[in-house]
Formats: sequence, C-alpha cells, structure tokens
Amino acid sequence: MLEFYAGDKLVRRFIKIDKLSTAMGTDDGKPHSYRFGYGVLEENFNMIADPDEKKMYFEVSDFGSNYIFFENPR
Repeated sequence: MLEFYAGDKLVRRFIKIDKLSTAMGTDDGKPHSYRFGYGVLEENFNMIADPDEKKMYFEVSDFGSNYIFFENPR
C-alpha cells in the first residue's frame, strides 16, 4: 500500500502494488529521481480493490519536489 497526503488529508492510495522500482537511465545507467510501479488506484479508500478501480502505472518523486504522476482512471 502506498498513501499520499496533502497535509493531514489522505488524497491518493495505491494498493496491490506489483513492485516499486527506481528508474534507471538508458544511456548512463544512473538512477533517476523517481520511483515507478503498477498498482490499483483505490479511489474510495475502503482498502478493497473494487471492480471499477483499475491497476495503473504511477511515478513518485524521490526528492524535494513532491509529486505523483498517474494515468487517468476514467
């Protein structure tokens, strides 16, 4: 499970994550400043992968600029 908060409010949760990996450069083989994975975007926060909640690709920043990138689930 991977959770993202805005202050003290839960705003995104991914469950059933296959793996969380560090992106590596194609040419130099050095690690990039983000991690990526595949998981179910758990939209209603009930801790269950409901049939309408889809597994999707996401990226999470490693450094000071906090962000999460993910596909549009709809």
